[in-house]
Amino acid sequence: MALSTWLAFFAASWAISFSPGPGAICSMASGLKYGFRHGFWTIFGLQAGIICQLIIVAVGVGALLATSEVAFSLVKWTGAAYLVYLGIRQFRTDAAPVAVEARPLPSTHPIRDQLLRGYLVNIINPKGTMFLLAVVPQFLDLNRPLALQYALIGATLCLTDLVAMSCYTSLASRILGLLRRPGHIRWLNRGFGSLFILAGTVLASFGRAAD
Repeated sequence: MALSTWLAFFAASWAISFSPGPGAICSMASGLKYGFRHGFWTIFGLQAGIICQLIIVAVGVGALLATSEVAFSLVKWTGAAYLVYLGIRQFRTDAAPVAVEARPLPSTHPIRDQLLRGYLVNIINPKGTMFLLAVVPQFLDLNRPLALQYALIGATLCLTDLVAMSCYTSLASRILGLLRRPGHIRWLNRGFGSLFILAGTVLASFGRAAD
């Protein structure tokens, strides 16, 4: 990949990563509940989802979503249902489990659950796959080894998304530090829960023709 091509993708990656979406909502929800240090695990799950999406696009399964209405609808509705499920759980989360004051979390801190949540938020999102399917080929040089180009694109996108999601998580954790009453946190949980449900609703309305 030519340096100029990579720089163009690098610039585009920042816009892609910072654009609000389910990943940003998920990162902020984790920062709100666990703080920055412990909420960071969700971000690794999100990156794993991005890598899998890129692999899907690279092996051509993304083209199936673009041409098969049944496959696309199945993934779309699964993703929408999962986001709504996360929204309901976040909406109903009580203020008690949320650490208003910074303190170590118990040894039962659900790191695996956070990783899985972040992964599923990205992987069960056909809009993300379709977006990569539409954008990534524009930066590929078909006369050069594709595997190395995909690896470079994946590393670049993960880097920018890692920074972006870290900012979202940090922002939410700082908001958490300013809150002193459980009632404030309860309403903030409901706000993020509503955003998850909204994201699921938007995803449900997304169609292949939109791209």
